[in-house]
Amino acid sequence: MLGKIVKVRITAPMNSVNRRFGYTYGLNFGFIESGSSVGNSVQGAYIMGVSHPVRHFEGRVIATIKRLSGKGIVCVVAPKSTKYIITDIKKAVSFSERVDKCAIECLYERSCGAVIYHDSQDGKRRFLLIKNKRSCHWGFPKGHIEDGENYEQTALREVKEETGLDIRLINGFSSKSNYTIQGKIDKTVIIFLGKSDTDAVTLQQEEIDDSRWVEFDDAMSLLNFENDKNIFKKAGDFLACAERS
Repeated sequence: MLGKIVKVRITAPMNSVNRRFGYTYGLNFGFIESGSSVGNSVQGAYIMGVSHPVRHFEGRVIATIKRLSGKGIVCVVAPKSTKYIITDIKKAVSFSERVDKCAIECLYERSCGAVIYHDSQDGKRRFLLIKNKRSCHWGFPKGHIEDGENYEQTALREVKEETGLDIRLINGFSSKSNYTIQGKIDKTVIIFLGKSDTDAVTLQQEEIDDSRWVEFDDAMSLLNFENDKNIFKKAGDFLACAERS
């Protein structure tokens, strides 16, 4: 249902009280009337991006919440022009949902990471590439934003978790890429540039299959995706320009 345009009939307006469970609705809540085939497993729909009570709403399904208790799924619907990621959704629906007990699939994803380099004692500059177990492609350490983090904090945490490295982000560089996963998920990735004082890597065994420190041209050859190649070239150009100035 992700990405579908649907109409929702509101049965519990924002600020009304659920008398059975005693909570106040932080969002408008209702049931999908049209726009997609709705099975018995769909238990309702929350409306994000609207700050006042409404009776009807038309928008895009941006997430589904599967209750691990087995009580079906709930949709999250928002205006077509808005984008919310999983951390936004968890915060918005926490008034009624046990978000720690739910599996949430979201139309929009946002990840942060870094191009990492190390200047070796032999005078050569090498860049770190990792191979993710799920994709089996060479790329940069990166991952999803967690609650309360800004982009830089996410990048530093993900680098630490995946490689064991404490890096220093270089001021003035960041690059954003947008692409679609499996023709459905709209993903944005923000990549920073970071320097490591060591080349001693400790891989996160659950997620990372391999890593390599390689020189610029070799790294460019290993990268699989044009988005990554473009970001990497920008990072290399930035470093070269900084060293000339």
